[in-house]
Amino acid sequence: MTVAEIIKELGLQVFSGEGGLTREVTGGYVSDLLSDVMGNADTGQVWITLQTHKNVMAIASLKDLAAIVLVNNHKPDQDTLNQSNEEEIPVLGTSMSAFEITGKLYELIKK
Repeated sequence: MTVAEIIKELGLQVFSGEGGLTREVTGGYVSDLLSDVMGNADTGQVWITLQTHKNVMAIASLKDLAAIVLVNNHKPDQDTLNQSNEEEIPVLGTSMSAFEITGKLYELIKK
């Protein structure tokens, strides 16, 4: 499943990183602690978080994540958007809570 397919199925907003919409998604990881994501997320996962600052892009790039989903209507900082476009790692958004979007993503990926 690609990032673009997940966006369509879950009604996510695309903030940036459109060049990465064809990335393959292997799973998801949910955390707001950067060191936790750095130590435990796997390549190709979608990172679900409320963190909006540029450092999320450094972690996403380091771990080669498929995309970042910001929950609860959080909006990314401009530096985050710029880095997302450079790295071609999509930053997406939803009004859903982390709990809700995680469950929906899990069900979608496990089909």
